[in-house]
Amino acid sequence: MSTDSNFKRFVEVGRVVLLKSGPFSGKIAVIAEIIDHNRAIIDGPTTGVTRQSFPYKHLTLTPLSLTKLPRGAGSGVIKKQLEKEAVVEKWDKSSWAQKRAAQDKRRSLNDFERFGVMLAKKARRDLVRKTIHKAKST
Repeated sequence: MSTDSNFKRFVEVGRVVLLKSGPFSGKIAVIAEIIDHNRAIIDGPTTGVTRQSFPYKHLTLTPLSLTKLPRGAGSGVIKKQLEKEAVVEKWDKSSWAQKRAAQDKRRSLNDFERFGVMLAKKARRDLVRKTIHKAKST
């Protein structure tokens, strides 16, 4: 009797990961080889992440993965697979990546730009209130 697991993101060769710390924080890479239960060799030839050993606790597994990637594949093979399957484009279109980009943009605003955002939110809120009030009264 086998039951399907709810868990879908496994540590596997070809899994696309998001780096949580280090100089490449916020970039994506691919697991090229599993070293042991603590570390894996990752590589991100199209995202600028150099091939290196990385601990799992500093990685976040994404739902994306490369199909048919051989164990210990070199940077050239990984790059070809990434371009063939358009994984970076899929990542950029995902809601997860878009939320991260929005957070980064919001963090990079200066004081005047934050003031402009506040005024835009107030104007939108005022418009919504007027529309709702008009709809209720008719």
